[in-house]
Amino acid sequence: MKTKETLHLGQTGFPMRGNLPVKEVEWQKDWEEKNIYERRQELNEGKPTFILHDGPPYANGNIHLGHSLNKISKDIIVRSKSMSGFRSPYVPGWDTHGLPIEQVLTNKGIKRKEMSRADYLKKCEEYALSQVDKQREDFKRLGVAADWERPYVTLTPDYEAAQIRVFGKMAERGLIYKGLKPIYWSPSSESSLAEAEIEYKDVKSPSIFVAFTVKDSKGKLPEDARFVIWTTTPWTLPANTGISANADFDYVLINADEQKFVLAKELLEMVSETIGWESVEILSTFKGSELDGITAHHPFYERESRIVLGDHVTLDAGTGLVHTAPGHGEDDYIVGKKNGLEVLSPVDGRGCFTEEAPGFKGIFYDKANPMITDLLTEKGALLKLDFFTHSYPHDWRTKKPVIYRATPQWFASIDEIRADVLSEVENVDWIIPWGKTRLYNMIRDRGDWVISRQRQWGVPLPIFYAENGEAILTKEITDHISELFAEHGSRVWFEREAKDLLPEGFTHPGSPNGEFTKETDIMDVWFDSGSSHEAVLKGRDYLSFPADLYLEGSDQYRGWFNSSITTSVAINGVSPYKAVISQGFTLDPQGRKQSKSLGNTIEPSKVINQMGADILRLWVASVDYESDVRVDMGTLQQISEVYRKIRNTMRFLLANTSDFDPKVNRVAYEDLRSVDKYMLIRLNQEVKTIRELGYDKYSFSTVYKHLVNFCTSDLSAFYLDFAKDVVYIESENNIERRAMQTVFYDILVTLTKLMTPILPHTAEEIWSYLPEEEEYVQLAELPGYQNFSDEAEILDMWSEFMTVRDNVLKALEMARAEKLIGKSFEAKVTLYPNEVIKTLLTALNVNLAQILIVSEVEIQSELTAEPAGLVKFDDVAVLVEKAEGETCQRCRAVKKDVGQNEKLPTLCGRCTSIVEEFYPEALEDGLE
Repeated sequence: MKTKETLHLGQTGFPMRGNLPVKEVEWQKDWEEKNIYERRQELNEGKPTFILHDGPPYANGNIHLGHSLNKISKDIIVRSKSMSGFRSPYVPGWDTHGLPIEQVLTNKGIKRKEMSRADYLKKCEEYALSQVDKQREDFKRLGVAADWERPYVTLTPDYEAAQIRVFGKMAERGLIYKGLKPIYWSPSSESSLAEAEIEYKDVKSPSIFVAFTVKDSKGKLPEDARFVIWTTTPWTLPANTGISANADFDYVLINADEQKFVLAKELLEMVSETIGWESVEILSTFKGSELDGITAHHPFYERESRIVLGDHVTLDAGTGLVHTAPGHGEDDYIVGKKNGLEVLSPVDGRGCFTEEAPGFKGIFYDKANPMITDLLTEKGALLKLDFFTHSYPHDWRTKKPVIYRATPQWFASIDEIRADVLSEVENVDWIIPWGKTRLYNMIRDRGDWVISRQRQWGVPLPIFYAENGEAILTKEITDHISELFAEHGSRVWFEREAKDLLPEGFTHPGSPNGEFTKETDIMDVWFDSGSSHEAVLKGRDYLSFPADLYLEGSDQYRGWFNSSITTSVAINGVSPYKAVISQGFTLDPQGRKQSKSLGNTIEPSKVINQMGADILRLWVASVDYESDVRVDMGTLQQISEVYRKIRNTMRFLLANTSDFDPKVNRVAYEDLRSVDKYMLIRLNQEVKTIRELGYDKYSFSTVYKHLVNFCTSDLSAFYLDFAKDVVYIESENNIERRAMQTVFYDILVTLTKLMTPILPHTAEEIWSYLPEEEEYVQLAELPGYQNFSDEAEILDMWSEFMTVRDNVLKALEMARAEKLIGKSFEAKVTLYPNEVIKTLLTALNVNLAQILIVSEVEIQSELTAEPAGLVKFDDVAVLVEKAEGETCQRCRAVKKDVGQNEKLPTLCGRCTSIVEEFYPEALEDGLE
């Protein structure tokens, strides 16, 4: 008979290698066939609701690593809530309108100007839906559990109808208006942009000082005096109609190199040095208020520029006199409107000058800069030309510079609801506290929202115009259009004539002939996604409003977080979300944003095909998502190693409970050894921490750290290490063996449930080997935590012992380094503890040699002489010696009683007793 046949070496079909790229696909197919998502919803029916509302990713291209971070994070939360007593359905969504899809079609050779708008929109829709399908499969492959067959998509008729209702309700409150004012305009997109669509990049710009000669000084200045302005946008000078001064500043008339100039006194020294004036004399000083109404000659056109007063003028830079072009700047527009200045905006949608800028018609604005500085030089008005690098707004999609351009647009008024929105921002639970400050400041400082776009692909503004040009915007019309869109989709707006879109019998005094036209602009896409609270949360009876949580990237403070709370407060009076989490971006190891152009991207599909989705999910759980996350394949390889350790730990537990029936073999808590109780108490501590500080606080890294630490430190490095001497060696039904198996099994079930939100595929595979009631672990509940009557006592004892153990391990390592021993079983350990430790070691009532994995432990009361090799610690001295005796062939310990039974000459007394009782055939045949 072979010796190993007398051992209980654990056996399991659970493979050491996960083969995740293959197995995950099989599990996902099984879940889909067995309707696991739907069954989880049925189980949770009637429970308290927790709704995480999905912010819609844009439907364009395969998902990237940032998508994975976001969607997996949401899935972890929803899964943990679903297993924690909440009804938590998850409806995924997609944002499908907007310029990027138009650009893709252009790149595909589709010429929108050569087809009807309705046909073009059909092409856009087909492409968008194809991208939704592509991304849906990518997200499903991540293991995300969701209502994939009923997502929300911003191009569907029901969604578009709900969006029109939001618009209509805002219009009823008087929050929608049309105005001519400067807005961000993207020449590269040929469209207006909202602040949320702006990003800043450094650019090199001209810096010029320009002189405007006095025309009518009202007797306050010499006729040959000139006002000095400073600007970094020479191209806006054709639109100049004024110069702004601050009423409270001190200004000076100076003689500089025999010429008279006017500028702010406080900036005189800096300007003199910059321009290079050699001789400067102050002729007079006066308040800015005295300049009000004075006029100057435009530097190169036959028109005047009037001095006006404005609080926006500062002394931070420049000259204290601000070139004012109301058609090209928000502050300029405000002060210009207040003072009756003409609003000129001689630049078209492509960024080229119109005939309103004589001499520059057809020139792209940026190309005109050197032409204008040359003209200023020719006219003797250019005092200084320099260049500097500064931050400048860009279109976040095309990455090209934007301009301020006055053009008729539709706006949503922010001023009227600003206080209410800010109040709601205060009421939201910002999981990352700085998020509140960021959004609060954005709402506080933002201007009115430009909601119209001069594009093709989007939801049309439901506005009609009468024959006299009056805009018609009524509840009757928006309700009717909403119903039309619900039935036919928004494409009907472009398929029918205006009169066929209006309610039957509609008349208006501005159209005596019954003729109407319709608005051709579409809505800002942020209005699309910002309406999801109406279309989804309030549009589906199994969801709830407000949502419990929004979770998106940190760029959504200017995007979805912003537009959602604005529209919701406008029509509902409350925020659409109770709590918000924002996440950072995925970067390469050098801290650069991942981009295809840099070649530093990591495709999720590549990771999944090589390692599996569970590796990607474990990586998501490991990172501090509040900040930007650096990642490369090396990082993911390290995560793969961590996964392997977790998997091997669970495999060991499975293998060594294969002959354990929890209904038959379970040992009651009170009958466990103290070390077994300690492990259950430690497990219970981890359950409490992982649930309360991990899942409940959305701190996945806490879950990750505690799961990994428990597997590696508490189990692999301690409990499971010495457990082999029990579960392998003792007889099958030995009480100590069954006690450890009881703990093993409880740990196995508990850890499998705890890891399910993060590693659903692996957890489900483990679960398939357990004789638990639930068919799938996803249909189980997260474990609760218990209160053990002797918990404090047990923890105190074993925490103190762990210090003693650490000291023994150090002494063993020193003996190993000195070649005194090899494996720890070759050692005999003698302990010289103080009274406190001696009492502790006695109270533990355990086999110390077994737990320390040595062959013999001796405790000595006193240290009368100091033997060679003694290692001293604070509370105990440790002596490591080579154990005396022979190595037992069965338990591998070195024992003096090996060979006492001549029929079993290679076994120690303990193993001999076990074999004699349970394997009598070995006495006849002997052991190999």
